[in-house]
This record gives sequence, C-alpha cells and structure tokens, in this order.
Amino acid sequence: MNYKHLVAALLILAASPPVAAQSVKAGIEAWQKADYAGAVAIWRTLAEKGDADAQFNLGQAYRLGRGVPTNLSVAQTWFERAANQGHLDAQATLGLLMFQSGDQAGGLRWLKAAALKGEPRALLVYGTALFNGDGVTQDPVMGYAFVSRAAAQGLAPAKETLAQMDKILPLADRKKGVAIAIANAKKTPAPKSHTVTMKPPKPAKPAQPTVASATPKPKPAQPAPVAAGPAPAKTGAWRIQLGAFSQRSSAEALFRKLSGNGALAGRQAFYIPVGAITRLQAGPFESRAAASSACSALKGQPCFVVAAK
Repeated sequence: MNYKHLVAALLILAASPPVAAQSVKAGIEAWQKADYAGAVAIWRTLAEKGDADAQFNLGQAYRLGRGVPTNLSVAQTWFERAANQGHLDAQATLGLLMFQSGDQAGGLRWLKAAALKGEPRALLVYGTALFNGDGVTQDPVMGYAFVSRAAAQGLAPAKETLAQMDKILPLADRKKGVAIAIANAKKTPAPKSHTVTMKPPKPAKPAQPTVASATPKPKPAQPAPVAAGPAPAKTGAWRIQLGAFSQRSSAEALFRKLSGNGALAGRQAFYIPVGAITRLQAGPFESRAAASSACSALKGQPCFVVAAK
C-alpha cells in the first residue's frame, strides 16, 4: 500500500468509529429512524460487554422482532442479564414476560423486586397478586397499597383495578392501604425511566401488562362455570380471564365491549361466580400460547391465561 492509500485508509477509519465505540444513545437514534438492524448491531456489542441499558434494549428488539427475528427465549436471556444488574425496566419487563408465559413464581419474584422500587406495572401486577393471594400470601391491604401507587402514577389499568378493589375492600382497610402507599412513596419516589421507548415511527403499540383481576382468593369449592350464549365455535382447555366484578351485569358489559376484537372471534364468555364476585373469562383456546396471544391482542385490557376447569 503506498503512502497516499494509507492516508486515505486512515481518514476513512477516523470518519467511521467502530460499533464498539458507539453509545446506547446512538442505537436509540438509529431505532427512531427505523434502522432496527443498525440499532441492534450497536446494542449487541455494548450488551456483550455488560451494559445493562444495551442488554435491555436488545431484549426488547428480540421481543418485538425488529432488527432480529422474534425470539422470546433470547429476549428473556438479555432481560435477565440486565435485571441481575438491577435494571428496573428489565426487572419489570422480565417479570411480566415470565408471568404471562406461565412461570408465575419466577415472574412474581422479579415483579416484587421492581415493585419495591416503585415501578408502576410491577406495582399493579404484584399488588393484585397480593390482593388475591395468587402465588403469594394473601394481604389485601398491602395489595391495595401497591395498586394505589401504580394508579397514582397514572397507569390506566391500575385505576380500573383499584376501582374494583374499592367495591370489595372495607373502607378502614382502604385507608390503611393508602397510608402505606403514601409512606412507601416518600421512601421510594416514583422512578424515572432511562430506557429507550421501543417504538418505531408508526408502530403498533405494545400490549399492556397482563394483570390478574382484583378478586379475593377463591373458595375451595367453586360453582360450575355458567356459559353465556351459544356453544363455542372453538375447543380447547384454556381461557383468558378479563376481570372480576361485584355485579354480573358489569362483566357482561365488558364482554360486549371486547367481543368485537378479532382475538375473541369464535370465543364464548364464561361468568364464574366466586362468593359475591363474578369472574369474566373468555374461551376456549386450543393452547396456552393461543390464549396468551389473545391477551396480547387485547391492548390495554388486564388479562391473564387460566386453565379451564
């Protein structure tokens, strides 16, 4: 190589810094321009070197299938790496992913960690689990406190869940819950996210977190489900639970509202009486994966997968 060519090569190298030298922010800028592959290339190098933000963003790319093929297993791996470093968004997102995929115990472990730091999605899901006694020791007052904090941060599904809890929990217990929420908020203020919003210029909005409905712990002997409407057009051993209501008419109104969504095409409503509460379930679905996909399609609606009994 002669001297002129050497100088030209050095100038080219100087003008094009290696990917490793680029920042997470550079990946964000590429993502916002819909250069998903470019963003992934930047984040991957940084993630492999241990950058928690890059690990989380790379997990999001695999979760959404942008710049790389959709792969929830790989996404979970990257979320776990970031979560183990204390990355708040990774802890909450990992918990929600595990919870929705059926690993309730693992999901709740990460959701609890994020909830204790004030992450609103985690506060909602873990708080509802506490209220119900689903996978954790039942503590309605503490559950109400957690969901109250999520609602106070403006999370719409938390406001809806809190309204249902208000119909179930006595006033004295609600006051205790609010006092706990205020005290905890003072000790641990609502976190400020430093994570990229993983949305392309014109995206379909990602699904809201799946949450259990605000229902007291079921009694040992449950009445048989009451099917609404004609026999289902589909078969399967799985359903999705969409809420729990003090009045059956409220459950019926919600199903009418949601029934136009293609995710519920051919599905049937089931109204499950549990004490003074009516649970709304829809199905059947041929597999857990199909039920989980339907939950994801019902954007903004609290939803989780249950086995038909």
